[in-house]
Amino acid sequence: MRVLMTGAAGHIGGVLRDKLAGRYDLLRLSDVVDMPSTGPGEEFVKAELSDMADVRTAIEGMDAVVHLGAIPSEDSWEKILPANIVGTYNVFEAAREAGARRIVFASSNHAIGFYRRDHTIDDQVPQRPDTRYGLSKAFGEDIGSLYVDKHGFDVMAMRIGSFQPEPQDARQLSTWLSYGDMARLVTTGLEAPSLGMAIVYGISRNTRSWWDNRRAFELGYDPQDNAEDFADRLLAADPPEPGGRVAHTLQGGIFPEMEYGGDPDRL
Repeated sequence: MRVLMTGAAGHIGGVLRDKLAGRYDLLRLSDVVDMPSTGPGEEFVKAELSDMADVRTAIEGMDAVVHLGAIPSEDSWEKILPANIVGTYNVFEAAREAGARRIVFASSNHAIGFYRRDHTIDDQVPQRPDTRYGLSKAFGEDIGSLYVDKHGFDVMAMRIGSFQPEPQDARQLSTWLSYGDMARLVTTGLEAPSLGMAIVYGISRNTRSWWDNRRAFELGYDPQDNAEDFADRLLAADPPEPGGRVAHTLQGGIFPEMEYGGDPDRL
């Protein structure tokens, strides 16, 4: 298998590059910025995702794509639109043209961030994005669904929680995704016999999870880590997590609280 990884210079990309080394016939790394020299089984193609010609060059000859490239957090619409919306469309369309019909897409928990924490949700709930960033990830899931139905793709959309070496606050007892489990989830998406349109949660095997991840488990995902190992320390912190009433009520944390203009009593 020949795999393109967009956004390879980012936080997740750097970890995956190390953990996927040698697993596939070729790992082609791509980003808008230059990267350190490549190792055995790697090559680098510089690409701006909003430029279709660049994306076509990056994806030529590939069998599958791990699409990480994006503005990685909330930002202005002027930045989100070209990177996260146009760029994601370009990746799917260039993949169709090139015959690379398997895409593992870095979605986000912020595509469903307006659900309350006292609700357990699965892969079938309607999207409830909490920011412009979350909206762009919901778009990515929707374009994945289109390309599965219309062009026969296999797509895994990973609603990534909190990708950290260790959980950083009390919220992440529910949302943490360890480095090792991220690699396990991505390889599941690349190697499962059939995906269709699979929406999964990018989390470890957390005791306090708000998310029913049975779809990932059905595909073969077997997470090894649990944020509960850090619970005593994190719950003893003062405060245990940032934000106010809105952040502490909703699964998206401080993201739905950004620019919030509604009535908290109606949450």
